[in-house]
Amino acid sequence: MPDGRLRVAVLGCTGSIGTQALDVCAQHADKLRVVALTAHSSTDALVKAARAHGARFVGIADTAHATDTALQELPEGCELFVGSEACAELGCLDEVDCVVLAVVGFAGIEAALKAIAAGKTVAYANKESLVCGGDLLMPQVSAGQLVPVDSEHSAIFQCLQGERDVDVRRLWLTCSGGPFYGLGREELAHVTAAQALAHPTWTMGAKITIDCATLMNKGLEVLEAHHLFGVDIDDIRVLIHRQSRIHSMVEFVDGSVKAQLGPSDMRIAIQYGMSYPQRWDAPCEPQDWCQEPALSFGKADEVAFGCLRLAREAGRAGGTLPCAMNAANEVANDAFRRGACGFLDIERIVASVMHETCVERVESLQQLRDCDARAREAARRALAEV
Repeated sequence: MPDGRLRVAVLGCTGSIGTQALDVCAQHADKLRVVALTAHSSTDALVKAARAHGARFVGIADTAHATDTALQELPEGCELFVGSEACAELGCLDEVDCVVLAVVGFAGIEAALKAIAAGKTVAYANKESLVCGGDLLMPQVSAGQLVPVDSEHSAIFQCLQGERDVDVRRLWLTCSGGPFYGLGREELAHVTAAQALAHPTWTMGAKITIDCATLMNKGLEVLEAHHLFGVDIDDIRVLIHRQSRIHSMVEFVDGSVKAQLGPSDMRIAIQYGMSYPQRWDAPCEPQDWCQEPALSFGKADEVAFGCLRLAREAGRAGGTLPCAMNAANEVANDAFRRGACGFLDIERIVASVMHETCVERVESLQQLRDCDARAREAARRALAEV
């Protein structure tokens, strides 16, 4: 940090988390300096962000966009990286102190592994890194090196500060319930992608918004919390909380419960991922608790929303099964958004792939790549039969 500012790489800068991370960087320009940015294919947005923040390095993952005319407008002296390795390469640069990992899906695993190995602080929102590669990633992580920016895991991370692992009884992951809370399977069979994309409290990318509607996102978060905090799958409870003000809770052996509350604004968790262990001025308006309605709670329905149940099953089995489950879900999620299958078909496709997966102990990144590829092909076969 030559000028005292934390040097930040935002991997996946054009998505929901990435753009909010850049907003935090702009609000705290005296503390944060954006040096590297990546995008999958959105070159216009990438160039705009690079110019706005003065990035020295940018990466575009999709080689089909490597010659887009927009890239000619990059800031003078800005170095361009191209290809699937761009994220991992930029996250390891000597000029980077902190990596905001906002890449969606399996593609973020290699970037996470290499950034951790390079000694970077990783503020991560790529839950697949832990769902699929937690067995590889967590043994390499030093204390305070991996800071979650998902609101739920950030909440748990904050609640555990100063506490002993042996004193934790269970974790309570809160869940808004998504747009279809309270519906049965007969009603869910007829919902549309447009309806599923209308999340009641959070603004997110399309893929994760559909995952929230199926409750697969909460299932992935259960597996993520299992790896991150070393808590058994069955000691992680999902709690429906429609108001999205309590972001998660930790219950201790003496019956005490600590919760982290706040506005439904991802920038708070994103900022803490970069400021930890410090706290900076809020990036949004504070909550007026005198004006808040009553808080309510309920039980997640794992019968109607079977993706949550499947995720738990994958977590209990461990090994490569979570990787296969995640790959199948990515294929089915995309198909639903394209109108190629129904809402409940997402669960059916994931269940089919899990059933035919031969579970192995996780030993290498290449093994996970192979598992991911096989599961995607199996999901496409299952999709063709819908």
